[in-house]
Amino acid sequence: MLKVSWLLVRIQRNGNCFKRSKIRPYASIASFDPTRAIDLSGYPPEKIRNFSIVAHVDHGKSTLADRLLELAGVIKPGEQHAQILDKLQVERERGITVKAQTAVLKYKDYLLNLIDTPGHVDFSAEVSRSLSVCDGILLLVAANQGIQAQTIANFWMAFESNVTIIPVINKIDLQGANIEKVETQLKNLFEFNPSDCVKISAKTGQNVASLFDVIVKQIPPPNVDRQKPFRALIFDSTFDHFRGAIAYVLVKEGVLKKGQKIKSYHSDKEYEISEVGIMQPNMRQTVSLLAGQVGYVICGMKTAKEASVGETLFDAELGRETVTAFPGFKEVKPTVYSGLFPVDPADYENLKQAIERLSLNDPAVTIQPDSSAALGLGWKVGFLGILHMEVFGARLAQEYDANVILTQPNVEYRAIVKDNETIRKKRFEGQGEIRILDASKFPDTTDIEKFLEPMVKVRLVVPNEMMGIVNGLCTECRGERGEISSIDEDRMLIIWRLPLAEVIIDFFDRLKRLTSGYASFEYESDGYNETDLIKLTLKINEKEISEFSQIIPAAMAKDRSKLLVGRLKREIPQQQFQVDIKACVGASSKVLSSAQIKPMRRDFMQLLKGNIGKGGKERLNKKINHQKVGKERMKMLGNVQIPKEAFLNVLKN
Repeated sequence: MLKVSWLLVRIQRNGNCFKRSKIRPYASIASFDPTRAIDLSGYPPEKIRNFSIVAHVDHGKSTLADRLLELAGVIKPGEQHAQILDKLQVERERGITVKAQTAVLKYKDYLLNLIDTPGHVDFSAEVSRSLSVCDGILLLVAANQGIQAQTIANFWMAFESNVTIIPVINKIDLQGANIEKVETQLKNLFEFNPSDCVKISAKTGQNVASLFDVIVKQIPPPNVDRQKPFRALIFDSTFDHFRGAIAYVLVKEGVLKKGQKIKSYHSDKEYEISEVGIMQPNMRQTVSLLAGQVGYVICGMKTAKEASVGETLFDAELGRETVTAFPGFKEVKPTVYSGLFPVDPADYENLKQAIERLSLNDPAVTIQPDSSAALGLGWKVGFLGILHMEVFGARLAQEYDANVILTQPNVEYRAIVKDNETIRKKRFEGQGEIRILDASKFPDTTDIEKFLEPMVKVRLVVPNEMMGIVNGLCTECRGERGEISSIDEDRMLIIWRLPLAEVIIDFFDRLKRLTSGYASFEYESDGYNETDLIKLTLKINEKEISEFSQIIPAAMAKDRSKLLVGRLKREIPQQQFQVDIKACVGASSKVLSSAQIKPMRRDFMQLLKGNIGKGGKERLNKKINHQKVGKERMKMLGNVQIPKEAFLNVLKN
């Protein structure tokens, strides 16, 4: 028998009470004995709702998830720290959601599967995967900020996925809240009527309980069939050091139980189920997982690759040829690439294993082997953006105690090889178009017809009075202006087409600084444009240091060369001889920026003991000239000692 309690909630706004109301925690699943497996067979598909919360950064997704968990009786008010579903250390440190997390809630006689999603553009792949297992979303908009760039992107992502969209206006308790303006924005951009919008305060709990009825009434049940043999889609996965790969699945057909044998479609391996369960928000074992339910599967997958996202699992009694695999997920292409190396080369194997396991939990990352004369063996890693790269590095340090170097990020350029059979066969393996990811692979310009750089379509939500400043920034970044539309009487939606290389460097920081944080933006890939591309070569005493060389558009060369030369001058210690640092264009002698580090000098004044007269001055000059000649000889023969820390500090973003 379930133990049902009543929760008295008193909601306050600016010291004034709205009303005392009884909110029932809906027969909490958490009241079950934690040592016993939960039986969820009493929930037919028509009593199940799978939904996500999506929003722009800092619009209250995680806070709303906390409040729903409290009202459903999964957690007690104040029992745990805030942002229950933000489990990663990096999420709590940065105050952002990085990984989509699931939790099962019980409301009356319904089973609700909640998926909290990230809000930053760099983690849009997480949102896309979440939508694939949902039948509806809560589109959250903060009443004090209104619709932002990522709100628009999330709406269209959900619209294209053909899921039900419920507009929810949050933070109505704040003094700066303007509900009517947000309703106007939702009407103008998405054609939602004010009556369609649910107004809540996730922080105080005001009107949050009403969302349960809205979800049950408006979001359809999953389209599944429990009479067919078992078939499920892996939409996420993680790795446990003791239990192996853990797959998070949506069961589309049949039932899954402990002891049952299943197969994976693409890897063609057979497993025996050792445990199935749900997230609440931690793992809770269940008797079974039935069609329509979202949960986890542990079946002895030994390697990270066995639980790859998009894999189809099916009943082992079925022949593979009789099973239709799920279409999986749209392949996400990285936008930035960075070299990843262990600080200590002896840690290479441990780091390799850590990267494989972390990439299982983050399939948007692409990895390929790489090497450097100075940094040793490593990898070239592709990310969806700078924040994605920083979070990946932080997770390696926090979850696997790894000490790594992440080099300066760059984008993937392309080159069209001249239509000459000899050139293409001899130097480019017959390819007519090549990818360029780092300076060491930069081709001879005489072999190339034209270079291409990646472009992105940028959507900016900007206050009217700041439109001129933002347009100036985009023009400075070599942009092409597109459409302009009005969101309301105070803000505009501007579309620009910008080179990706300009966006990944410091575009966000400059936009934030120029608009005092009032503008927001998001971007998506938008093909390639022809560009004048060069190899920026860094030389130290006329010797090229390939680790510091970069590929950049010619328009960015001057500023980047000054930055790199300045960093190198600060990081390289003084030597016994003069050190000349130069930034040149390719193999040419054209210098874009240069600096000198003066040599260390011996103080010969001590030998003279203050006796400058009687030939002392001549002896001093003679000693200095001898030292100068010796240092010139050392400069020709000696090697500049560049400490490891210099590579770390110069190459880091």
